[in-house]
Amino acid sequence: MENGSRHVLKPMDSEQLREYGHRVVDFIADYYKTIESFTVLSQVQPGYLHNLLPDSAPDHPETVEQVLDDVKTKILPGVTHWQSPNFFAYYPSNSSVAGFLGEMLSAGLGIVGFSWVTSPAATELEMIVLDWLAKLLNLPEHFLCKGNGGGVIQGSASEAILVVMIAARDKVLRSAGKNSLGKLVVYSSDQTHSALQKACQIAGIHPENCRVLKADSSTNYALRPELLQEAVSRDLEAGLIPFFLCGNVGTTSSAAVDPLAALGKIAKSNEIWFHVDAAYAGSACICPEYRQYIDGVETADSFNMNAHKWFLTNFDCSLLWVKDQHALTEALSTNPEFLKNKASQANLVVDYKDWQIPLGRRFRSLKLWMVLRLYGAETLKNYIRNHIKLAKDLEQLVSQDPNFEVITPRIFSLVCFRMVPIDDDENKCNSRNLELLEAVNSSGKLFISHTALSGKIVLRCAIGAPLTEEKHVKETWKVIQEKASYLLRK
Repeated sequence: MENGSRHVLKPMDSEQLREYGHRVVDFIADYYKTIESFTVLSQVQPGYLHNLLPDSAPDHPETVEQVLDDVKTKILPGVTHWQSPNFFAYYPSNSSVAGFLGEMLSAGLGIVGFSWVTSPAATELEMIVLDWLAKLLNLPEHFLCKGNGGGVIQGSASEAILVVMIAARDKVLRSAGKNSLGKLVVYSSDQTHSALQKACQIAGIHPENCRVLKADSSTNYALRPELLQEAVSRDLEAGLIPFFLCGNVGTTSSAAVDPLAALGKIAKSNEIWFHVDAAYAGSACICPEYRQYIDGVETADSFNMNAHKWFLTNFDCSLLWVKDQHALTEALSTNPEFLKNKASQANLVVDYKDWQIPLGRRFRSLKLWMVLRLYGAETLKNYIRNHIKLAKDLEQLVSQDPNFEVITPRIFSLVCFRMVPIDDDENKCNSRNLELLEAVNSSGKLFISHTALSGKIVLRCAIGAPLTEEKHVKETWKVIQEKASYLLRK
């Protein structure tokens, strides 16, 4: 017994937590202090870590110092620094002191809040903060939790689009009959995130029934309502069932904004579920001057934005509002004996397990609550306005350089540009822009990404990292110009 007792683990010793916690917080604080010294895009080769770490777990405890040393020397070289002020790729994934503290609290409390009874505060705080944000966005009343609708935190926009598609599918199949699955049709522009395609695959929508409608530069890559109307009419004539439309506010490639009001009108008259994906740009719509970009949201059945992109809330925190919570719960609820309890049985409470794919869920509302309270709405609005101003300045710099052109007019904080073609040779131009992308990113000084619009390779600079300032944007543009000059001299 004595021998065995030496190995009894005390995994949550409060004094050890205090000691180790201080060290980890210091480690993270030092990381942020020196983040600009790191190569932004990790330059390691595939499999690099296998050569640095043992091939089996340790038999005996190691010290926290040993682990942190390994993080420093082995893990950090393989990290791409998303919080670097010189990270401009994809879309931002914000971290903040408030978000970090909220994550710590959530991890420390260690609850799994799938039903109201498993932690009433987790469910109720989520309802409250989703209502707070709905009011900041000036969303219609039917998205608030006091009626038939309400908000829920999902892990990602991909999960959000999947759960609403399943809700829409089941709602239609209840009236059309379950054998009608092969007739269900989904609509979106070709600028919609690939998450929609994945949702269709999981929900069993036949690939030939996914209408991906072409958007082009004439509408700045927004979906044209007449194209949608034509597609819906054709499908109705063919005896198919139009059932789901995804509109965008801030597409992944170019931050295009679909005309929600016009699309919503078509959806409503054809009983199509209208989902609005505002994963990136939704955050900007808390600013009154940008609220216009979600005008027409009152016609939507669901609306999604990612607080973990541009709203200082650590990943994961994707906010989904639905007009009719019963459509979700009818499609996703389960009621096994081992989860039954008085509050749920009496329909007195919300059980968020029935609004999502998994059963388990973390106390994610804590970090959003912390962000809203420690920063306040006005500070958050100014934070977003500052990034948009920096993007405006960059757009100006690009348009003043004869070697470059802005490809789509900037709306939010994404600038889409490219080196101009020489002698109208588009193929050569595409190759040169990919070379420029490679040269810029392998410099280690910054990280941008690319896309293709109407067959053109386009460079994307998304400004939105919490530490980015004017000097970082100017330096980034200088590096891009230097690399471009070198390519032009070759």
